[in-house]
Amino acid sequence: MRTIASCVEEVLKAQPFLEEALSRQIINYSALAEELQEKIGVMLKKEVKPGAIMMALRRYNSPTDIRNSMKLMKVLNNLGDITVRSNLSDFTFQNSDTLITSHTRILDQIPIKENIFYAFTRGIYESNIIISSSEKNKVLDNFSNEVRIGLKEKLSAISIQLPKDNSRITGLYYQIFKRLAWEGIALYEVVSTTNEFTILVEDDLIGKAFSVIKNLKSIIK
Repeated sequence: MRTIASCVEEVLKAQPFLEEALSRQIINYSALAEELQEKIGVMLKKEVKPGAIMMALRRYNSPTDIRNSMKLMKVLNNLGDITVRSNLSDFTFQNSDTLITSHTRILDQIPIKENIFYAFTRGIYESNIIISSSEKNKVLDNFSNEVRIGLKEKLSAISIQLPKDNSRITGLYYQIFKRLAWEGIALYEVVSTTNEFTILVEDDLIGKAFSVIKNLKSIIK
């Protein structure tokens, strides 16, 4: 049976920014209760008083506060090198039986140079190739027989080296995505390996995105 408390919990869990602000006691309980009154009433199919909602908000126990996680703090304080790459192109192709062959030809032609960025990801229905724009024509030529779904240019990438055992840390990616979202930074693409994390943004957002990533070490101090 649904109660006011269970409805409040459901609403807060669906809005992590709101839940965190509540846990940090930077939200007015009374104002939030009035804001949620109509929604909670619809969920319970009856009229609900703001006072009852406010009491449920005060009694709500959020999950373990990730801001106080010593493991998370240690990981953020030990982020490795941050590398920025510009002039990138992002291709999206429909998966096919010949796609891997086309991909192999590209690998044979790409110069072994540190200044060439290349990343390939394969999904269930489509695959992405992110490559330095200087090599764009090689992709166009070798994938000419494939179905191209999209091509986005004028992109930049920020790559972050993560400490070992980062995959065991709860909330790491949440902290990264949260800060980028708060700054209004839309991510065009995300690529990760075990100990490396890369985001792609449009060129005009790279300065702001780099600032956010650079300051990650101080977000939970």
